Amino acid sequence: MIRAYKFLMRPTVGQAIALGEMLRDHCSLYNGALQERRDAYRHTSKTSIKYGQQSAQLKDIRTFDPDRHGRWSFSSQQSTLRRLDKAFAAFFRRIKSGETPGYPRFRGANWFDTVDFPRDGDGCRWDSTPNDPVTRVRLQGVGHVKVNQHRPVAGKVKTVSVKRQGRKWFVVLTAEQTAPKPLPATGSVVGIDLGIANFLADSNGGFVPNPRHGRTAAAKLDAAQQALGRFPRVRRNKRSANHRRAVEKVAELHGKTRRQRLDHAHKTALALVREHDVIAHEDLKIRNMAKAPAPKPDPATPGSFLPNGAASKAGLNRSVNDAGWGVFLTILHAKAESAGRDVIAVDPRNTSRRCPECGHTAKENRLTQEKFHCVVCGHTAHADTVGALNVLRAGLVRREAQPA
Repeated sequence: MIRAYKFLMRPTVGQAIALGEMLRDHCSLYNGALQERRDAYRHTSKTSIKYGQQSAQLKDIRTFDPDRHGRWSFSSQQSTLRRLDKAFAAFFRRIKSGETPGYPRFRGANWFDTVDFPRDGDGCRWDSTPNDPVTRVRLQGVGHVKVNQHRPVAGKVKTVSVKRQGRKWFVVLTAEQTAPKPLPATGSVVGIDLGIANFLADSNGGFVPNPRHGRTAAAKLDAAQQALGRFPRVRRNKRSANHRRAVEKVAELHGKTRRQRLDHAHKTALALVREHDVIAHEDLKIRNMAKAPAPKPDPATPGSFLPNGAASKAGLNRSVNDAGWGVFLTILHAKAESAGRDVIAVDPRNTSRRCPECGHTAKENRLTQEKFHCVVCGHTAHADTVGALNVLRAGLVRREAQPA
């Protein structure tokens, strides 16, 4: 199996400048390759340029401009071109499936934050000597950068990535490992129902409160964004130091909220994996749930629109994004795989409307957001607990139906 590790780097002032130049030059390569594809398709011949053609030009580009492109790893530049190729592949896939295409866009200096090295030892070297208290990563064109390795790396390092987040630099490793030893069986199974009022409810009647990190930081974030908005829109090379500090303040608040969500997701997922052998959850389409409603044109007045509930839906969208269900489910699946647990996703339809006692399904069973009262048998319970029970039963049925 493949496991990822993320460590904080401690570059010197000169190394930090070199890292910034590396990002800038890879961003320039990405944008140049994108421009070449656009120009080729806009030509009367409608030519399509592929990754192989652009990769073959790298040698000439490095020879022509050795200061900007020749100093960096050839393999990392190939990875940047592959990233663009994947963006175009996703663009054509969305067209075929009828989704909103989203043509690949040019990347600004602040929107290109990662450089990938596809193989350890090719332009980079992870240097973690057991007897050496200081861990370093060697990067071509930068040097040996100190790394705050807070836990050991198990297995063979396969790829290395350098990532910038605000003013901090991180190194992300992927290591190939043998299958870990599973946790001892507990004999317990559970279904979970993700929500807004509570982060999740389980089939045993337990609840995990929703921390609402985004709502907690909303006041500070609004003030920081208002301070940033006071600066006029000027060219990048003429922005003041105060403008830069305002941008960093907004990024710092967003980063803190993101780390808080990750911490909560890791702890909640770890508790579930340690206590239960089988975990069932709803197969939620989170992107669709947080999507803005489509506009409703007014047939009586061309050019005008009818109310579509966008204002009220915006509040729900913020709550869904603040809960971070997608991140939590991703972490839950990863931890369950390492621990030898089963995680099963089930169809979420009618899970909170079906009575767990008699099986009657009706909209009228759910009186409010929290209260469930079956109109047939009179069973009463918390609506989220009912949903978790139905999710568990559907998950066990699906597990039994799976071939051995």
